[in-house]
Amino acid sequence: MDLFDYMRSTNMEKEAPLASRLRPTVLDEVVGQQHIIGKDKLLYRAIMADKLSSLIFYGPPGTGKTTLAKVIAATTSAEFRQINATSAGKKDMEAAVAQARDAQGMYGRKTILFIDEIHRFNKGQQDYLLPFVEDGTVILIGATTENPYFEVNGALISRSIVFELQPLDKEDIKILIKRAVYDTEKGMGAYEAVIAEEALDFLAELSGGDARHALNAVELGIMTTERQADGKIHITMEVAQECIQRRVLRYDKSGDNHYDVISAFIKSMRGSDPDAAVYYLARMLYAGESVTFIARRIMICAAEDVGIADANALTVAVSASLAAERVGMPEAQIILAEAAAYVACAPKSNAAVVSIATAMHTVEETGNLAIPSHLQDAHYKGSAKLGRGTGYKYAHDYPGHYVEQQYLPAELTGREFYRPSDNGYEKTVKEYFRKIKSLNKTPKDN
Repeated sequence: MDLFDYMRSTNMEKEAPLASRLRPTVLDEVVGQQHIIGKDKLLYRAIMADKLSSLIFYGPPGTGKTTLAKVIAATTSAEFRQINATSAGKKDMEAAVAQARDAQGMYGRKTILFIDEIHRFNKGQQDYLLPFVEDGTVILIGATTENPYFEVNGALISRSIVFELQPLDKEDIKILIKRAVYDTEKGMGAYEAVIAEEALDFLAELSGGDARHALNAVELGIMTTERQADGKIHITMEVAQECIQRRVLRYDKSGDNHYDVISAFIKSMRGSDPDAAVYYLARMLYAGESVTFIARRIMICAAEDVGIADANALTVAVSASLAAERVGMPEAQIILAEAAAYVACAPKSNAAVVSIATAMHTVEETGNLAIPSHLQDAHYKGSAKLGRGTGYKYAHDYPGHYVEQQYLPAELTGREFYRPSDNGYEKTVKEYFRKIKSLNKTPKDN
């Protein structure tokens, strides 16, 4: 590196965003993620022993994926190459692999290839890396905000250890904010700023576990706030509110987080928690999810998880779907909230879904079993000669409008598919069957 390169890199470092300047260079400076980098954990031991295999870091933005990769680069003896999948192509990968081969052949040094946003690479690009990961030419560290089991080549996954990073908790974010405000080397301590405790709590809470989001707000606050009479920049609650603005929800309709939220929504309705159901509904609506998609999930839940325990739940869900489409947003959110809350509060039974699943399995196993002749169609000429409909008992001619007779194919005699629960209306259904089956029946054959 010549003098001009050194000056350029030094100036770039000074001008880099606060979140970048604050990045730790050693493991002990890393805040959070102790479930994977605690001193008794596999990743910590592997880094300290310089015995790394390929890794995939998976987690929301601002949780430290790039930070960990750079700490690893600073801690190990390996060469470090970084590319971003949003802008890199095959030529960039070829260059990185060529440099890795040179380092290995000439100096006996391993190379860590860090690929940010690795899920952005298509299958062909990911396939290109496979042989070089397999033969040890590069140690791959991939970072992704998307579930790697959906977005990353299965062969790469099988040759890597996947570590899931969690959103930082409030106390972790507070530590980073204090570093940003008061650290004179990497932070903005030279500006002589102070942050009010309520502003600190507010920024830590609203950052949503995203350290970058909080640090960007701190940097903006310090850079745009005038000094007070005491010569200091005061980050007050008002300044914090202006700088962080409205929180942006992480909700990619084509990503795995989309499925996580809808899964939580359905499971909250199924679990009879209307508060959680309405909360996840709000998350989806806030992020711009399709009203039609949400309504469809409510209808499915009403049939699958409520069923005949409260058959009105499906009626409410279908009506809500139609009404929401006709009314549109923002009023549609009220309609959907009513339907979601109704389904969540309704008594639950999965008897309907179990019955059809069991019946489908039986049909698959047994095929087209013969329908009892007395149930077959007798409304055509010559049906009597074939014995069609002979011996059929008309239910309305019997007490309670019920009569026992063989309805299932003979091979399935006694099989039960629908078994009502003791919840809601299904308890009434169970009592009804117990009652009619005990009636004294006098057969009247038609």
